[in-house]
Amino acid sequence: MVKGMKQTEIGLIPDDWEVAKLGEFCFITKLAGFEYSKYFNSYKDGGEIIVVRGTNITNNRLDLSDVKNIPKKTSDFLYRSKLSKGDLVFAYVGTIGPIYLIEEDNKFHLGPNTAKIKIEKENVSTSFIYNYFLSEYIRKEIEDRISIGAQPSLSMSKIRDFSIPLPPLPEQQAIANALSDADAWIESLEQLIAKKRLIKQGAMQTLLTPKEDWDVKKLGDFCDIDSENLSSNTNSDYEFKYISLENVDEGKLLGYTEHKYSTSPSRARRVLRKGDILISTVRPNLLSHFLFISESTDFVCSTGFSVIRTNQCSAFIYYHFFGSFVNNQINNLIIGSNYPAINSGDVKGIEIPLPSLTEQTRIATILSDMDAELEALTTQLEKARQIKQGMMQELLTGRIRLL
Repeated sequence: MVKGMKQTEIGLIPDDWEVAKLGEFCFITKLAGFEYSKYFNSYKDGGEIIVVRGTNITNNRLDLSDVKNIPKKTSDFLYRSKLSKGDLVFAYVGTIGPIYLIEEDNKFHLGPNTAKIKIEKENVSTSFIYNYFLSEYIRKEIEDRISIGAQPSLSMSKIRDFSIPLPPLPEQQAIANALSDADAWIESLEQLIAKKRLIKQGAMQTLLTPKEDWDVKKLGDFCDIDSENLSSNTNSDYEFKYISLENVDEGKLLGYTEHKYSTSPSRARRVLRKGDILISTVRPNLLSHFLFISESTDFVCSTGFSVIRTNQCSAFIYYHFFGSFVNNQINNLIIGSNYPAINSGDVKGIEIPLPSLTEQTRIATILSDMDAELEALTTQLEKARQIKQGMMQELLTGRIRLL
């Protein structure tokens, strides 16, 4: 055993830490049946107080895109389930585990499928408990106690039985502050990425909007569409890398699989060359398009893609498939369809505004540079999240001490 550590039901923790059940230092409750049936069921009265339901907590943040409300007088009357600043709201039915820390008084009330957790001991930091609920350790507590039925759920008694490590209060606060700093770093990156995406959207709208001296041409008039395919004459031992529809997501290649022609999927037919543009013809509104820039000559994609090959600037044409000029045309093609899809003939008929090749390249370079910046920031964000996860693993177990 590591010096200065002790073995407990949740593993090794420092000698001066304790383990307590959540219910020993928290008031934990859910919405009572009569509260819901009498005051919440129809939400007919509306009001200024937002009811926090399980569906309103997404990625441990409050999603207010679909809210229900009750009057303040009702919330005040049902004081047991009223939410105040510092209360934790925990989803205990369906998707179990999301949690939110209430930051305002007189704004929220407990709703269906969520539990209220209120810290009642002065030697326990709410922020520390909140961060512990974000960790992998609470996930184990959930998995050990979850009841599987029509929907997975946890009873209040099982939530009260969660085992929680408790450092001395100053150390709880130091840990919470360190993790809060990491959260602030992550949030600043998320906000910067969101801002850069908006800037890019604005740039695309400005740069790709047709100008007076641009020609508008149909793709089929200056591009080859699906011009190179594997056929029944292909050597059965031919090996290739295959890109399926599932491998592409909004300009990103998520992976590929390797096959021999003799055992390959029946849709693995479109041969790819550098500069080819893969346009998803199945649910094209999801924008699962990709610009193939590899020098490799052994890639093949699904016939669910239409492959555009051109002697114009490929990147310029590719970016148009994320802009409004082209997507308005695609939406008109699939409107009213139960299964939104287009075909190669539709792709050939799509109109593209074309400036000079020099101008195409200039515009594509600007947008490509923006993409590169976004990709670098996204990589930085993933690294920040990984660092925070590492911090949680070390700080919440006492393997690293801040005090």
